[in-house]
Amino acid sequence: MKQKILFVCIHNSARSQMAEAFLDQICGDIFEAHSAGIEPGKLNPIVVEAMQEAGIDISGNRTKSVADYLSQPFAYVITVCDETSAERCPIFPGVTKRLHWGFPDPSGFQGTHDEKLTRTREIRDQIKARVEAWCEEICPACA
Repeated sequence: MKQKILFVCIHNSARSQMAEAFLDQICGDIFEAHSAGIEPGKLNPIVVEAMQEAGIDISGNRTKSVADYLSQPFAYVITVCDETSAERCPIFPGVTKRLHWGFPDPSGFQGTHDEKLTRTREIRDQIKARVEAWCEEICPACA
């Protein structure tokens, strides 16, 4: 049985979506990845574009609320937003390990489309590297 993992950020529009997609790609045979937002928003089109460049299509994803998952047990709840926002994440039932991986929010990036895309790629690559490192640590056979 796969361990359930929930990635949480503010709007479930960027960071948590990328983390969920990378976990599915890297160790989806071991973990069942989900993502949600404290205040769900709209999927960030620049994030969709950056993920397509990495060979992952998240264009059909929808944003989800943390409230939708409160009754479900998770092995890990991983916040990928800033520390202050992570403190707003609710407590989940059962034996859940909480981790915090802070990444800048692509929705706050300023500049031209290309400038925002460049910065989003950097965050995408940081998230992928963090998921890879975590999978290797938790499950060496996954890496």
